[in-house]
Amino acid sequence: MPTTATRAASRYSLDAARLLGQLIRRARIERKITVAQLAERAGLSRSLVQRIEKGDPRCSIGAVFEAAAVVGVRLFDADTSAISATMRANTDVLTLLPRRVRAPHPEPKDDF
Repeated sequence: MPTTATRAASRYSLDAARLLGQLIRRARIERKITVAQLAERAGLSRSLVQRIEKGDPRCSIGAVFEAAAVVGVRLFDADTSAISATMRANTDVLTLLPRRVRAPHPEPKDDF
């Protein structure tokens, strides 16, 4: 069985993952939802929900966002229409940027 690679994470990202996990756990408890019920509603395993609530940074962002949505934790401090409007505005700005200011994709050096 292959070993999982460890990825370095900044203190900020670890704290943010832990905070979001705490917010999800608190909302779940306040709504009197069990871990198993949250897992079923979000389409996740019980162990994944437990890892999310502990702030494990290796959990997929989609799973974390789904768990947050199920228990009502608002992300980005905005409602659905505000998020949609912001996404449209960002798409418009990104479309207007010329290629020269976008991150370059260096050519691999394969001439040995």
